[in-house]
Amino acid sequence: MRGRMNSRMPTPHKMPQPLQNPNLLKTLPLQIADLLAEQIAGGRWAPGDRLRETELASTYGVSRATVREALRLLEIRGLATIRPQRGACVTLLSAKEILDLYAVRAAMVSTASRLAAERCTPAEADILKGRLRLLADNIGDPAEYTRHSRELVEYIASLADNAILASYADDIAKQIGRYVRISLATLERRERSLLAWKETIQAITAHEPERAAACHYRLAVQNRDAVLEELSRTGQA
Repeated sequence: MRGRMNSRMPTPHKMPQPLQNPNLLKTLPLQIADLLAEQIAGGRWAPGDRLRETELASTYGVSRATVREALRLLEIRGLATIRPQRGACVTLLSAKEILDLYAVRAAMVSTASRLAAERCTPAEADILKGRLRLLADNIGDPAEYTRHSRELVEYIASLADNAILASYADDIAKQIGRYVRISLATLERRERSLLAWKETIQAITAHEPERAAACHYRLAVQNRDAVLEELSRTGQA
C-alpha cells in the first residue's frame, strides 16, 4: 500500500497550467493544497507517507514557503499532519476516526441519492447508467474502478442540486479517499461494490428515493467494513 514518494511525484513538465497563471482568484498555496488533496485522495501517497517541502517545491516550481503554507491548509482539512522537527506526512487515521468519517459519509451519500432519485431526468438517468457501465468495464483495474466510483459519487451529489451537501461531501471524500482504494483492493470487494452500485443506480433511475438512500447507505457501510478489515489484517488499526 505504501510507496516511496519519489516514485510517485509528478514530473515538472506535467505541472498543471493553473499554477502558471497568477491571475486566478485562488492563491498559489491554495492551488497547491487543492492539487495535493486530489493526489492524496487518488492514492499517490499512502497514509503516513512523508510530504517533503523541498521535493514538492521543486516539482511545482514554487518556493518552500508556498509549499509550507499549502501543507498548513492540508492540515486544517485533516489530510496532513505536521510534526515539529519532522515535517509533514499524510494523516494516518485511527479506527475511531475512520468510523466517524464513514458515519458522516454514509449519511451524506444516502441523502444525495435520495435527492437525486427525486430530481433525476431521463437524460441524467442515461448518464448514470453509462457511468455504471464504466465501473463494470474497469472492474479488473483497482485504480480505474476506484476513480470511476469516486466520480459516480460526485455526479450523484451534483444531481442532488444541493451545493452545501456537495461541498461537505467533497471534503469528506478527500479525507477518506486514500482509504477507499483499500476497500476496493480485491476483485471480490469490487464485485460486491458493483452489485451495490447497480442496486443504487436502479433505485435512483426508477425514482425510488427511500430505496436509493438505503442502497447507497449500505454501500458506504460495506466500504467502511472493508477498510477496517484490511487495516486490522495488516496491523494498522
